[in-house]
Amino acid sequence: MSRLYPLIFALLLTACASSTRMPEQTDNRQPANEVVLYALSLADTPYRPGGNSRESGFDCSGFVQHVFENTAGLKLPRTSAEISGVGETLSASELRPGDLVFFNTRKRPYSHVGIYVGDDRFVHSPSSGKSVAVVNMRESYWRNRYNGARRILATRD
Repeated sequence: MSRLYPLIFALLLTACASSTRMPEQTDNRQPANEVVLYALSLADTPYRPGGNSRESGFDCSGFVQHVFENTAGLKLPRTSAEISGVGETLSASELRPGDLVFFNTRKRPYSHVGIYVGDDRFVHSPSSGKSVAVVNMRESYWRNRYNGARRILATRD
């Protein structure tokens, strides 16, 4: 968790700074900020196959589903492949905090999902024996398995 403190601090500063902007701009990214901050607060929650709660643990799609339901009130499909059909398709250059990133980790497209937090990093529930964590998308493992991204929360510039 200690590795997350600088990232959490930076995101909190961003969220606080955005609240001093004009009201119409504050509303644009506020749900995304809440998604990211809540997702980061779940760091160290253990992985559990089929899991979808803080108390019992998460798998990747259960984690994403839980975060979006508890912050934005959105009920997403249960599997990462199903979630990959929701929202707007993005290129990697369009990623913003709160967007979803997808990976082929089981020899099938969209078999893993995480929440983009900025600076080429995403938070996810990785696999058995691990816990919710932030990782760098530039690492060769993730770069080689990247399938794309989706924006679930509508934003205006």
